[in-house]
Amino acid sequence: MTGPDLNLLTSLDILLEEANVTRAAQRLGLSTSAMSRTLGRLRETTGDLLLVRAGRELVLTPHAEQLRESCRQVMLDARRMLAPAMPALDLENLQRRFVIRANDGFVSALAPGLITTIGRQAAGVTLQFMAKPRKSVGHLRDGQTDLDIGVLTIMGPEIKIQALFRDRFVAVIREEHPMARQGELSLEDYLSCGHVVASRHDQGRGPVDQALAEIGRQRRISTIVPGFPAVLDVVLDSDLIGLVPASLLTARNAFHALGLRRFALPASTPDITISQMWHPRMDADPAHRWLRQTVKAYCRQQLGDLA
Repeated sequence: MTGPDLNLLTSLDILLEEANVTRAAQRLGLSTSAMSRTLGRLRETTGDLLLVRAGRELVLTPHAEQLRESCRQVMLDARRMLAPAMPALDLENLQRRFVIRANDGFVSALAPGLITTIGRQAAGVTLQFMAKPRKSVGHLRDGQTDLDIGVLTIMGPEIKIQALFRDRFVAVIREEHPMARQGELSLEDYLSCGHVVASRHDQGRGPVDQALAEIGRQRRISTIVPGFPAVLDVVLDSDLIGLVPASLLTARNAFHALGLRRFALPASTPDITISQMWHPRMDADPAHRWLRQTVKAYCRQQLGDLA
């Protein structure tokens, strides 16, 4: 019994990625007419149109959408199986640039020590940290980024994920704040002050505000800044209460060094898990594996019970 032509998988992968016969043909070095014939064979083999016209463009059918990620994974696995064996990793002579997407809180708290740790093991490695203007996996798929570090959101099914540590939000005030000598902040204390929060896109509302709304209360947000380090800057020169992740303070004992006091929130909010995410094509790469292991070990070392 003759099985399906597995050579069609490469064409299927490219067609589903491009959703364009001409571009797919260019990538495979074929004529447009040859690519159209291949699409016809794929339609006959799968029993689905795969690509249908919508105006002047082609769009994937629901069945093609389901096939896209599994087809991409099959192609990645095949390339990995047929690739030459990786040599042993030589850290002393490794020359590599790793691009890591992370928010400024992670960079401020953990990047300095991580850079030192990486440099001691592999002096030829460069770490490039990039901001996270929006949540997306496109940068991992196209190879622009090696690691994405942050709170897990909706990711493609092929993206690899490893938890680094659990974090939680805390309240922070300056040591000269009228409430700094208190052992804890009551709900009334918390709501009597103005607040500074970090937000890049919205009005600063988050889990704390949801928890307060459940008991019919609301805090007064006086200032919104783009990142957590800026929250600390505002808190140090005002009587506002800041909201920051505990990791920002714990990693470097910043609340002692900067003259800050931290308090548990009077409203219950869930912990958050900070993870590192990468594309599976990098899974077996020795240098990338070493990077992931080093990041995880450093987070555990610095954050203790948060890790």
